[in-house]
Amino acid sequence: MKPIDLVSLRKRAEDAVTDMDDGPLKVKAFEVILESLLRSASPQQGAHGPSLPIQPAPSEIPSSLAARITLLAGEAFFELPRSLVEIQESLAAHGWHYPQSNLSTPLVRLVIQRRLRRLKLSEGNKKVWKYSLP
Repeated sequence: MKPIDLVSLRKRAEDAVTDMDDGPLKVKAFEVILESLLRSASPQQGAHGPSLPIQPAPSEIPSSLAARITLLAGEAFFELPRSLVEIQESLAAHGWHYPQSNLSTPLVRLVIQRRLRRLKLSEGNKKVWKYSLP
């Protein structure tokens, strides 16, 4: 696909979400629309380039909070250190709504299992825990 095609597809996806309020729902809508446009623009990706990730079948969608956090890790969400608020927003973008108080225990368990690591980083004048891939 030519770079100019990518730019036009990105602009079409941006135009589709311009009337939405800024936030995680707008970001997720943009991602879904752009992915759809990319698929329709190049249906035969096989040997010519990378294929887009396959969404799990409804029976494979994780039901536990720890499994859902692990799914985020599989989507490379934790490439950068993420705070509880960012994790909560990403889960909400998938349609999984949890209070922050419910996130701490599964995250600490994933840290103990060495599937995530926890860092204490500064944000302004305060220190916050952030989670990333080990």
